[in-house]
Amino acid sequence: MKIAQIAPLYEAVPPRLYGGTERLIAHLTQALIDLGHEVTLFASADSHTDARLVAMRKQALRLDPAPLKSDLASHLILLQEVQRHADAFDVLHFHTDLLHFPFFEEMAGRTLTTVHGRLDIKDLPEAYRRWKAFPLASISKDQRRPLPFAHWHGTVHHGIDDARFHYHEALEDGYLAFLGRISPEKRPDRAIAIAIRAGLPLKMAAKVDTADREYFEQRIRPLLDHPLIEFLGEISDADKVEFLGNASALLFPIDWPEPFGLVMIEAMACGTPVVAWRCGAVPEVVEQGVSGLIVDNDEQAVAAVHQALALDRRGVRAAFERRFSSRIMASAYVDLYRRLPAFADRSPATAVLMPGGTNP
Repeated sequence: MKIAQIAPLYEAVPPRLYGGTERLIAHLTQALIDLGHEVTLFASADSHTDARLVAMRKQALRLDPAPLKSDLASHLILLQEVQRHADAFDVLHFHTDLLHFPFFEEMAGRTLTTVHGRLDIKDLPEAYRRWKAFPLASISKDQRRPLPFAHWHGTVHHGIDDARFHYHEALEDGYLAFLGRISPEKRPDRAIAIAIRAGLPLKMAAKVDTADREYFEQRIRPLLDHPLIEFLGEISDADKVEFLGNASALLFPIDWPEPFGLVMIEAMACGTPVVAWRCGAVPEVVEQGVSGLIVDNDEQAVAAVHQALALDRRGVRAAFERRFSSRIMASAYVDLYRRLPAFADRSPATAVLMPGGTNP
């Protein structure tokens, strides 16, 4: 198939630092190529891919040093360019939320839109009712709850390159890890409290967005003076594997309906168990007592971090391999592509399904 992957322009594909959606797109694009498909990636020029790259901006928005820039203008130019070349593709796979809906209504039947964000937001129901022709892919079943009426075409859990995230044996001087973004809903304060109560070191590799700077300065920075806590700031993509792999466990103490949580499967791929709050997609991702432990309060979490040290790290890796490789994800997406309305009138002889599947 000829497939266009349309990425947002906030980060390169893959990101040099933090960035979940663009990193996922990188894994998916490569896996589709490995399955034999012809993929074109619409993304910023600082992206690195084996696909044909259509560079839409010299540099991704977040790391662009220009003090004034328009993310809206950049994305409108992106969508116009995709529209100009749309006839060259069998499938247009959008990762731009719903921004493209008004521009691609006439060809909605050969588009797939993966919804990456939370959906419990005012105004979204009206928009998804208005543009109901677009087939949607959720990244977890829990993500769908606020909009059960939307045009859901299937659910595909995230997957990552199982070769890049290699297995790590446990280290004697391991630590608890917190990786992601400093924000109230990610609960870095909770991670710090759990580590201190458990008497275990915590390393925090996290970015601080401008919107969360005040929260960081007022609520988190005062907690970083404890001898068990080490704040590393935002780390590069190249450093992430060793950071996760050398950890004894990943803390994922979220306080919001996380649509998926890519860092959980990144840790699992390294053999590192996950201790996570029962929120959002967590119960769909973590296998209790196998790849990690799901908790409901601080007391359970303190006990769980010690229990996690006894989990079989090879069993954690095996749980990842069964469910979350990029090949499994790509095969599931190909199944969704083949079931798009635009393919409905093709004969069975020409609509050859790839292996894999989804949960519609």
